[in-house]
Amino acid sequence: MKARQIEKLGIPRQLTLLAKSLVKEARSAGQSPDQVRQCLGEIVADPAAHRHGTPFGPLATALHQWQRAADRMREGYTPREAPAPWRQWGKDLDDNAVAQMDNACELPVSVRGALMPDAHLGYGLPIGGVLATENAVIPYAVGVDIACRMKLTVLDLPAKALESQCDRLIRALETETRFGMGSHFTAGRRRDHEVMDEDWNATPLTRGLKDKAYAQLGTSGSGNHFVEFGHLCVDGPGATALGLAQTGTFLALMTHSGSRGPGSTVAGHYCQVAKQLQPQLPRHLQQLAWIEVDSDEGESYWRAMQLMGRYAAANHAVIHHHIARHLRAHVLADIENHHNFAWRETHDGRDVIVHRKGATPAGQGVLGVIPGSMASPAYVVRGKGSTASMHSAAHGAGRVMSRRQARLTYRWANVRDHLERRGVRLLSAGLDEVPFVYKDIDTVMSQQDDLVEIVARFDPKLVKMAPDGEKPED
Repeated sequence: MKARQIEKLGIPRQLTLLAKSLVKEARSAGQSPDQVRQCLGEIVADPAAHRHGTPFGPLATALHQWQRAADRMREGYTPREAPAPWRQWGKDLDDNAVAQMDNACELPVSVRGALMPDAHLGYGLPIGGVLATENAVIPYAVGVDIACRMKLTVLDLPAKALESQCDRLIRALETETRFGMGSHFTAGRRRDHEVMDEDWNATPLTRGLKDKAYAQLGTSGSGNHFVEFGHLCVDGPGATALGLAQTGTFLALMTHSGSRGPGSTVAGHYCQVAKQLQPQLPRHLQQLAWIEVDSDEGESYWRAMQLMGRYAAANHAVIHHHIARHLRAHVLADIENHHNFAWRETHDGRDVIVHRKGATPAGQGVLGVIPGSMASPAYVVRGKGSTASMHSAAHGAGRVMSRRQARLTYRWANVRDHLERRGVRLLSAGLDEVPFVYKDIDTVMSQQDDLVEIVARFDPKLVKMAPDGEKPED
């Protein structure tokens, strides 16, 4: 069939290439021209009823999305009478981040918001933004690096190993993980984890990502992602919280990374799906386009997001396992938490979807890790379950300047003395990750002392990030 014939059946021009491809397959499978025309006519009449179980399912799905988008375009956008309420922690926050939070609370699906003291400009929702919505998930409010997370393990090696066994620790870092955009393990070195035995056919998109996920399992990526050794200082209450048998200073391993290339692909795809479903949004809200959770697209994104969450957790587990095994060390304690995710929760008596983009879950008694920079402390914290912040806290110190501005402002000569005075040995990093581009972590912590309590302090000593010049993935 020609494109003009397909259009006459009621299929929009944007979908004719897809239709022609499926028609060709149907004809090759033995369907007559009349049968094909009948199928196409039935799909045009009711695309929602033909999305599953037929050779023309992809066309029916695309047409259903197109019709919904066209309906919304005709309806136009009607602003809500008043924005959803939101509260901020911290002072002198980035005006752009505050404006983004204002925008997010304009959405008709928004219920309530919160802005953490590490807030800065992001895509759609600001980094450090928390947003509760009703029956809606916003891919850009989850984040481009789905389920980016922190993990810290306490090892049974002596704390002085950072001086006496430094070369051994460096070999472990450089042997057992990989850094950089697209970094991966070759076939003979690939890592194993039970996440790779899961059903990656959960969605058509994730089906095609399994091999990349397998190759990148156990890698650390670029941008602000890191692996570092340091000293964890623990007192009595901290030892109890972490399940340690004694107090003191321990050797600890801390990592920060997410779902790597597969997560980025999932995020990019569904951000575009959301925009297609919400074409009526004004320009300043387009990166906050949502997908209804109970729609086919919403259920598909939710399955993909959950799988990326488990994959990101596996990524950290593999890194920590292989480094500990390389060092012949035992793990005494283990803590992790993630951000860049959406959760089904109940707040104010309502079932909502809570997006934490660069925000740490901080429910009552929940442990987490909040890092500073390569030359400042990270803190192990315990959540206080603040209802005002929807059980959330900052996920780090927060940037004070863009990556571009950092590269224009600093040179490594400005940094080396600063690191040396703090006893930090830097193996590799980008100039856009120098300590000066981040807020003071202690100020950030003081501005959220009603959200979390500190139970231990980690001081980085041996730090590795992607080399300078790598494109950031965060």
